[in-house]
Amino acid sequence: MARRSESNSRLDDAARAGWLYYVAGRTQDEIAVIMGISRQSAQRLISLSVAEKLIKVRLDHPIAACMELARELTERFGLKRVEIVPTDPGADGLPVGVAEAGAAELERWLKQPEPQIIAMGTGRTLRAVIDQLPPMECPQHKIVSLTGNISPDGSAAYFNVIFSMADAVKAPHFPMPLPVIVSSLEERDLMHRQPLMETAIGLAERSNVTFIGIGEMALKAPLVLDGFLRPDEMDDILKAGAAGEICGWIFGADGRLLDHPVNRRVASLPIPSRESSTVIGLARGVRKHAAIKAAVLGGHINGLITDEAAAKMLLTSAQV
Repeated sequence: MARRSESNSRLDDAARAGWLYYVAGRTQDEIAVIMGISRQSAQRLISLSVAEKLIKVRLDHPIAACMELARELTERFGLKRVEIVPTDPGADGLPVGVAEAGAAELERWLKQPEPQIIAMGTGRTLRAVIDQLPPMECPQHKIVSLTGNISPDGSAAYFNVIFSMADAVKAPHFPMPLPVIVSSLEERDLMHRQPLMETAIGLAERSNVTFIGIGEMALKAPLVLDGFLRPDEMDDILKAGAAGEICGWIFGADGRLLDHPVNRRVASLPIPSRESSTVIGLARGVRKHAAIKAAVLGGHINGLITDEAAAKMLLTSAQV
C-alpha cells in the first residue's frame, strides 16, 4: 500500500510538472522553484509525464489535490459541476489552465448527439476558451449569446464569443445585436421587444448549459476598459458595494444584484435558471476572488471552473 501511495504521489507530481511545462509554459528552472525541487528532478518529472501518457494536447491526469478541492466545493455549495486547475503563480492576470479546462467541458457538451441549447456569455476568459476549440460539426445544437455583441461605438465587441465560436463550431448561432449596456431602461425594453430578439430570448430561457465569465469590479475592470462604463460610473458602483459582474449584471459581496441605475440599463438576458440549466462560471486569479465568492454565494452559478487558489479561498471563507 505504501509503495502504491508513493507511486500515485509521484504521478501527481509528474502531472503537475507536465501542466506547468506544457500548459503554463514554465521553464524547468521555474518549475523547480515552484515545486521546491532540483532542476534535474523537474526534468525527470516532465519526462515521466510524457512516458506515462499523461500529456496529450491537454493534461489527461486528474491531479489529486485539485480533485479533492472540487469534491469539497461541490459538497459545500451544492454545485453540479466543478473543475479545479493548478494555480500558476506567475500568470494571475491570464486564464491559463481555466481556458483549457473550459474548452474540454464545452467540447464535451458539443459532442453530445442529442440536441442541446448552449448559452454563452462574453469576455476575455471565454474568448480564450473558444480559441482552444478544434473545428467541430454540430448541426444538432443551437448556440445563443446572453449578452450584446456591440461596443459603445457601434463596432463588434472585440471579446465577443458568439462570432469567434461560429468560426470553429458549425452550428446555428444566435447573436444579440445589442450593446452590453444601453442608455436607459426604456431603450433596453424597446430593444428586447424587437422580433429579432424573440428567438434569442426563447432559446436562452431553455438552455441546457451556460458558460459565463465572472468579472471583477475595479476602476480598471473590463467594463471600463472596453468603454461600457465611465470611470465615474464605476466609482459610484464600487461605493454602492459592487463585488463582481456576470454579462454586465452587477452584484454585491452577498451575491445579490445591486439596486443601481446601471443594472437597469444592462441589455443582457437574465442568467438562465439554475434549476434547468447547468450554469458554469469561469474565472481565476486573486483579483477575481471577491467576484467568484459573490457569484457562488448568490447562486448565480451552479458550476465552476477555477484554480486551486480560488478554490481554497472559497472553502476558507465559508468557514468564517
